Amino acid sequence: MTNKTTNDYILIYKSLLKNGEIQITYKLLLKYMMELKTDCEKTFVDQYSFGNLSPGYMDFSYFPFFNEFLRNEKLRFGIVLNHQKMRFELWLMGQNAQIQKKYWNLLKDTKWNKGVLTMPQYSILECVLCEKPDFNNSVQINIEIKKKLILISEELIIYIKKLCK
Repeated sequence: MTNKTTNDYILIYKSLLKNGEIQITYKLLLKYMMELKTDCEKTFVDQYSFGNLSPGYMDFSYFPFFNEFLRNEKLRFGIVLNHQKMRFELWLMGQNAQIQKKYWNLLKDTKWNKGVLTMPQYSILECVLCEKPDFNNSVQINIEIKKKLILISEELIIYIKKLCK
């Protein structure tokens, strides 16, 4: 625990905002996320429905997507920009804590949660889609993300369908 007060943090925050680079970077990241969402909507128009972009609190920005099966199971995927690790992840999320816990118990010992000992705070599982994105080459990032997204999401849906039988 730190001895800093709210005012101490406000001073730090103000100093970081002073030159404007954080604001510019954050806007660029959110702009890219919107472009990625639009690209995914066009690519996967027959497979998934997409929700709105949630900008987050400079920790995680994401947009959800789902199909009818996931919706019926009260699940959804999310393409997540992890700001701290500056990478893209695919999350499987539950509609509420009860659903999340149910599916965590079903999926905690699978290859997708290998090495994960406790349930993540916001998801059931998290898979890396793009470890080191080169934001100067957004086309390549999109290709990598979409390629891994379809492989992982389809495999997960098949696995979950087997569990639900």
